[in-house]
Amino acid sequence: MDITIHASFLPHDDPDASLAFYRDVLGFEVRNDVGYEGMRWITVGPADQPGTSIVLEPPAADPGVTDDERRTITEMMAKGTYAGIVLATADLGALFARLQEGDADIVQEPAEQPYGVRDCAVRDPAGNLIRIQERS
Repeated sequence: MDITIHASFLPHDDPDASLAFYRDVLGFEVRNDVGYEGMRWITVGPADQPGTSIVLEPPAADPGVTDDERRTITEMMAKGTYAGIVLATADLGALFARLQEGDADIVQEPAEQPYGVRDCAVRDPAGNLIRIQERS
């Protein structure tokens, strides 16, 4: 069976701040930026991986989500407990320096983890946790 990860979704509450973080700090290319009824969906991804994307979506877009659920999502995003993703890089030190220069919200500096990887953690402007592992 041939199966790949095509897209992953992360919520955003400020499209311009998210765009600046993913494009300008992480260096992802913008693949799509779509507005509809006052909301924006922004698709980004690594330039050398055209088949893999992150879709930054407004959390209020799903019509099946109740107002109470929207409030809960907003509260969880503010605490940084709603969504996350794990990325990888060959040079964690260089990427971490870039994150610091871009004023990223640093959660954990690069460290050897007891589960066998060296990684760091940051939060994007919406509070999503991003762990970045160093590829060997």
